[in-house]
Amino acid sequence: MDRIKRLSFEVLDQYKSQCGESFVENKKLLNEVAIIRSKPLRNKIAGYITRFIKKENREKEIKKAKIDSLNDENPPIEETPKIEREPDKEPEENIIEVGVDTTNDSENNEPSEEKTE
Repeated sequence: MDRIKRLSFEVLDQYKSQCGESFVENKKLLNEVAIIRSKPLRNKIAGYITRFIKKENREKEIKKAKIDSLNDENPPIEETPKIEREPDKEPEENIIEVGVDTTNDSENNEPSEEKTE
């Protein structure tokens, strides 16, 4: 790990809650919590911390958006109420049976089409 990254993570480990997405605020925080004599080094560390925090927040928002879009596509399944049939009612007479010939030609077992020769 290079020096900038290592020093940035040391600061983030202890003061992450105080770090934010503002470079200027992170620079002020570094002046308070660390002794950094080199101005360019302090700016690089503050810049790395800023980029790291922004990237982390962006990734959190992307995850949240993905979860929200999945929840929108798959709404929760609601239970449908069951309709119970009352046992003392008799079934209706107008029930159509499948596969049964319902024509009144019970004399002929032939189809109702006329044969032409």
